[in-house]
Amino acid sequence: MAELATIARPYAEALFQSAKADLDGTTQWLESLAAIAANAQLLQLAGNPNVTDQQVYDVIAGVAKGALPDAAKNFLRTVIENGRLTALPEIATQFRSLKNALGGSSDAIVYSAFPIDAGALGGVTQALEKRFGRKLNVSVQQDASLIGGVRVVVGDEVLDTSVKARLEQMKVALTA
Repeated sequence: MAELATIARPYAEALFQSAKADLDGTTQWLESLAAIAANAQLLQLAGNPNVTDQQVYDVIAGVAKGALPDAAKNFLRTVIENGRLTALPEIATQFRSLKNALGGSSDAIVYSAFPIDAGALGGVTQALEKRFGRKLNVSVQQDASLIGGVRVVVGDEVLDTSVKARLEQMKVALTA
């Protein structure tokens, strides 16, 4: 959604500029707030005209694990007061992209039909970093529909070695 990305960009850039001293800490609380803000019930509450900005802030701050630093509190108030709570997940995504660009890395999501243990994940990560030519921040998501193998998404690049993809290739070849 281009409009949401356009709305989120100035917030992400301003937060990135102000948080250069502690990018990792900022990433942690921003990811936490983004996960909370993605909740449909919270967005419904925030959209209610009878609910004040302070009430929305209190709910989010109460749900957030641990005490939020002052920077997080100020940022959250700004986002809520400007009616941009729905953009918070996109702000977090763009902030992460800026952080990755600074460090020369990318986010990678590995979809697997089965759980991957830590040892195997280390090997997969090394192979993927060699394949994509950059450092990767790997996260794993389980997707039983793949049947076997993995599907890796790095930005707009996809590496699909799943059984499901191979079956689709066979289907196309046989029906052609």
